[in-house]
Amino acid sequence: MAGNLAASLNGDSQSAAIDRSALDAALREQGPEFFESLTERPHLFSNAVFFVSAAQLAQMRNVIAAVESIVRLPKWQILPTTGQVNALGVFYGYDFHLNAEGAHLIEINTNAGGAFLNALLQHSQRDAHIPGTTFAPNTEQAFLDMFRNEWRLERGAAPLATIAIVDEQPQQQYLYPEFLLAQRMFERAGINTFIADPAALEARADGLYCADRRIDLVYNRLTDFALQQHTALRGAYENNQIVLTPHPQAYACYADKRNLARLSDATALRALGAETHAISALQAGLPLTREVHGADREQWWNERKQWFFKPATGFGAKAAYRGEKVTHRVFDEIMQHDYVAQKFAAPGERMINVGEAGPAPYKSDVRCYVYDGNIQLIAARLYQGQTTNFRTPGGGFALVRIVD
Repeated sequence: MAGNLAASLNGDSQSAAIDRSALDAALREQGPEFFESLTERPHLFSNAVFFVSAAQLAQMRNVIAAVESIVRLPKWQILPTTGQVNALGVFYGYDFHLNAEGAHLIEINTNAGGAFLNALLQHSQRDAHIPGTTFAPNTEQAFLDMFRNEWRLERGAAPLATIAIVDEQPQQQYLYPEFLLAQRMFERAGINTFIADPAALEARADGLYCADRRIDLVYNRLTDFALQQHTALRGAYENNQIVLTPHPQAYACYADKRNLARLSDATALRALGAETHAISALQAGLPLTREVHGADREQWWNERKQWFFKPATGFGAKAAYRGEKVTHRVFDEIMQHDYVAQKFAAPGERMINVGEAGPAPYKSDVRCYVYDGNIQLIAARLYQGQTTNFRTPGGGFALVRIVD
């Protein structure tokens, strides 16, 4: 069984917890606007530590390496006819469920949230004595270098002067606090930075502007992955007037969930020219995923309890359903839209004491933040219910520690 020690620690509600006072001090150091933004997000951070075995970490690395090698194959890529072609895309999120059978990749995201918040959480615990402690030497510098590299890949040695962090109604987004962290990081590096709604962007003949400042790079947090609803931003991207990261091509190659069906099809991967070891890693670490077709309605209904249904272009677990819980009404909706079905892989579990109720089981998933194939940061999300929700007292982002 994978991760006996990790499972034992996760099953003990009395095992290591974070130093909450140290975290609170680190949060206050970010300034009053940042700290105030947390008051409406009380379940952003969990006090619990989530433990991952060295074997599970090794398997996650193997799965990530396999995906990266396959996506780079010429037959996988569909190169854009306009816009940038070299930028890689920041903050790929590889999300895993870890259980007794190992690590199971459940999805890939290309504008994965939470990296700045988890880096702050990790940094705040640098003096805590927690088993498995392995702190990255300078995560913030790695993040800054990543954005500079995106710029360099498209613009060479030209100076990077202005960045816009773009999302719809950014102050209303649940992860708005990390937009503030990103803005502060960029500005400490001498880069003028806006946090902006797409409506605040103005297309001009010579580029994209915000508050009369020409934008060099857009850190894209929109969930309109193809930019179909944001013509000014899409036009600037297609005309190569900005560096956009992550960009629509990254989403198409990695995060469209129909790619999970391609990645779990060994025969199709061999036809693409994938290496045998990459196929083996995915067969072991990616649950079988298939595209859902209404013509197979009866079969899907009969087998529904084995599957988890996800919108092909969905995000944030919206309209995603565990098959054994779907009603006839929901099943009808699934059959009428573009969905994939993934063999159910149980999430990990962490026992947590919250209030006077005593120990309670929390589900977990583990996110690896990846750039250019390299893991920059690993974090867990603890929750109750069907999907990650940041609404569960005691849940939220959790510190990850690796144990042998």
